[in-house]
Amino acid sequence: MAVAARLPRRRLETILAQLAPEVEIHAVRGPETGLVMVRGRIGGGGSPFNLGEATVSRATVRLSTGEIGHGQLLGTDRQHARLAAILDALFQRGDHQAAIEAFIAEGERDLAEADRRQAEETAATRVDFFTMVRGDD
Repeated sequence: MAVAARLPRRRLETILAQLAPEVEIHAVRGPETGLVMVRGRIGGGGSPFNLGEATVSRATVRLSTGEIGHGQLLGTDRQHARLAAILDALFQRGDHQAAIEAFIAEGERDLAEADRRQAEETAATRVDFFTMVRGDD
């Protein structure tokens, strides 16, 4: 689900068009957008506190063959959440598992590469500060 949520929606549309263009899909819930409270802790063992709210979108679908899939992601792209739910439901079918696993593995590689590039770009702008101790002579 993490990979499906982070990949661009067009990639999900492409794989779903290839895998199951004829599958009938019924909405169970949503797609809908709402807010969730994000909680945090100072350090690893501090008391929990409410950090703020985050916008999320979610969807639940049922395929005509009975499988139920759930999709959820940060942001307001309800169609993306619906596509992720369809991918989740199709993964439960034995005839699509290998293709979806290959798609997810490729997506993980692409996301890791994008993260690496972002880290390199960020590191290029890094400034190291140091403090020089002055003596009172």
